[in-house]
Amino acid sequence: MSIRLGINPLTWSNDDMSALGADIPLETCLSQAAAAGYAGVELGHKFPRQADRLGPLLAAHGLVLVSGWYSLRLLERDVGDEWAAMQGHLGLLKTLGCDVMVCAEVSRCVHSDSGAALSQRPTMKPAEFEQFAARLDALAVRMREAGMRLAYHHHMGTVIQTEAEIDQLMTRCGRQVELLLDTGHLLFAGGDPVAVAERHASRIAHVHCKDIRPTVLQRNLNRDASFLGAVLQGVFTVPGDGCIDYPAVFAPLREVGYAGWLVVEAEQDPAVADPVTYANLGYRYLAEKTRDWPG
Repeated sequence: MSIRLGINPLTWSNDDMSALGADIPLETCLSQAAAAGYAGVELGHKFPRQADRLGPLLAAHGLVLVSGWYSLRLLERDVGDEWAAMQGHLGLLKTLGCDVMVCAEVSRCVHSDSGAALSQRPTMKPAEFEQFAARLDALAVRMREAGMRLAYHHHMGTVIQTEAEIDQLMTRCGRQVELLLDTGHLLFAGGDPVAVAERHASRIAHVHCKDIRPTVLQRNLNRDASFLGAVLQGVFTVPGDGCIDYPAVFAPLREVGYAGWLVVEAEQDPAVADPVTYANLGYRYLAEKTRDWPG
């Protein structure tokens, strides 16, 4: 598979704050995503979770399923229990042709709590990190044997948030644990998306192209705002509308022959940021920056 451009339905409806975009039908999301030129979409909370319903629904718009977020709780349960818990989700992705599953540890997370400052986010002690990495390794092996790659999603408000934590995770885990590079979350956390792409290019299995409005970011950092508060303030936008140097991020991926999805993901309030406008802006920007990408 060469590079394909997808979009997350967060542009239309927010999974952590369901009031945002609650009035926008799923059909509107799918038809507008297809019209913008995207080849696929990730899962959102409005999507049916039965393959025999979701597959035809996507196909009617000429779309495929890209992947879908799965909430890990490996700090709270062992590998066997986690494996059992994810079977429905994994089965849906496999049936609809996905080979990468987006996974993030959500134990004690604060990103979905509008009253929690990001300074309250959880961290792991060394022994916890060691146990977590061992469990993640074992889970990724099971997933790989089942034909699914684990793409770990570093995320604001969770135990894997910073550049240093990403590096530690990649060091502690074997190569069966791959990385979802989310440019917006990484910059929000004070990290450098280009440096992380350069260090871990060969283990990046999925990319979320989320841009940052730097003045909004700094204001929210100064106030120690909640993650959702920053979202409502407009901290995120689509690639090409913020400050991230995407050609520099993509360069090391091209060098290692990355062939997968580049997904526009920019949660905004659709009442403020018109979904059609931003979906088109993100697509045009990525299409231009990847038009000479070897395929």
